[in-house]
Amino acid sequence: MTSTNAAPTTTLWRPTGPEELELVRALDWRAWPPRLPEQPIFYPVLNEDYAIRIARDWNVKHDGAGYVTRFEIDTAFVARYPVRQAGGETILELWVPAEELDAFNAHIAGRIEVTHTFP
Repeated sequence: MTSTNAAPTTTLWRPTGPEELELVRALDWRAWPPRLPEQPIFYPVLNEDYAIRIARDWNVKHDGAGYVTRFEIDTAFVARYPVRQAGGETILELWVPAEELDAFNAHIAGRIEVTHTFP
């Protein structure tokens, strides 16, 4: 958890492919794009290692490239989403319903940044 001049923030990561990353770029690195109909949940993850594994092992295989992004979000707001364990002890995600993504985006502090790129 980090603190800014405003409210405390929490760091989250999101593994993503090239198409989603282009949409984030088009949104000036400040928001995640709306989910597709077959994507009812937006899931950022709670640790960088897990995001790296998904971007490297899944996104590269399915999309030709994988990226790990990092962003800060208002801690009080994000507390409404329970942490989900998607596998092992460190495989932790937040499940944000697609219909709540606009509100989620409104609580992002600063910009979304790329921290790792995989060919």
